[in-house]
Amino acid sequence: MANISAAEKPVGRRQSGGGASPSIDTATLAGVLGSFAVIITAMVLGGAPESFVDAPAMLIVFGGTLLVTTSSFSMKEILDSRSIVFRAVIYNAGNPSEAAHRVLVLADRARRSGTLSLIEYSKNMGQNKFLGHAVQLVADGLGAEEIEQILMQESDTTHRRHVRSAGVLRRAGEVAPAMGLIGTLVGLVQMLGNLDDPSTIGPSMAVALLTTFYGAVLANMLFHPLASKLERNSELEATIQRIYTLGALSINRQENPRHLELVINSILPPAQRVKHFD
Repeated sequence: MANISAAEKPVGRRQSGGGASPSIDTATLAGVLGSFAVIITAMVLGGAPESFVDAPAMLIVFGGTLLVTTSSFSMKEILDSRSIVFRAVIYNAGNPSEAAHRVLVLADRARRSGTLSLIEYSKNMGQNKFLGHAVQLVADGLGAEEIEQILMQESDTTHRRHVRSAGVLRRAGEVAPAMGLIGTLVGLVQMLGNLDDPSTIGPSMAVALLTTFYGAVLANMLFHPLASKLERNSELEATIQRIYTLGALSINRQENPRHLELVINSILPPAQRVKHFD
């Protein structure tokens, strides 16, 4: 059997929310920053990197994308999405296997010492609010159906909030290339309207080409990848919260923790299934 005292220590510190680890998600940072570094390096090696900087083109794409995306949602949704997106793309979403071990430790302790012994854990879950709430509900003596209803509603609310935030990113990813196309048309109109003045052709062409460039970069190197990461993290968090819910219900029903292990493994892929009591 796993060492209980060693396994209990991470309960309050290693995960947050529905199971998000406070460790930095290096894959996201490396991917986003690395892709921009590749583009910038190519600009520098090609000579005249300053030619890729154009204020009117930036105003059209960056400003237009921000404003059009904002008009597609409420201001509250835009503001709420910022912290969710930041946390989802910077921090790891957590590991379902670690969540399973964590809840099995609590279930084993509750079976040996009673559910009241979990009260101290509910107060020391750190940032892991969902698990702390689940344990508190069990310790308060609520019925299984009521516990399940409360936790499932909380999990569903969190998931819907993440879906809205991913929708903001997806919308921005759709708008950015469109603003690039609009900027291209603006540049072409300016160029064709001033063919008699050769000095205006260069700036107009810069707007026409760079707006398309900016729009493609924003959509394919920033907004769409971050939206995918947020959706992926949301799915992981939902799985972890489901594990915590199953654990709370099992503890409430005073079931054998080994049975809980079988139930949890039934919702985990084979590579992530746990053998806590082996």
